[in-house]
Amino acid sequence: MGRPIRVEYSAALYHITSRGNERKKIFLKDGDRIKFLKILEDYHDRYEILIHCYILMDNHYHLILETPRGNLLKVMHGINSSYTGYFNRKYGRSGHLFQGR
Repeated sequence: MGRPIRVEYSAALYHITSRGNERKKIFLKDGDRIKFLKILEDYHDRYEILIHCYILMDNHYHLILETPRGNLLKVMHGINSSYTGYFNRKYGRSGHLFQGR
């Protein structure tokens, strides 16, 4: 059975969580958190998302986002892909970093 389609709304608030595969750490050093926040800032500027709150734990993160354009899927795909690329290059690994989607 496939995953259910996510419904996107303009001006909606979303609580987003994303966890590392096998609950492994996705932030190994403080520099990793800084890089993630820079990526988040870039997507904020590019897609006009509003970031109400964030929490960066060792193996996952939480975001409270508002999407005026209803473009959550594009934004989250970009954020996770960008950070995964950075993480894989930095630590000499390949493959998925995040669990699930």
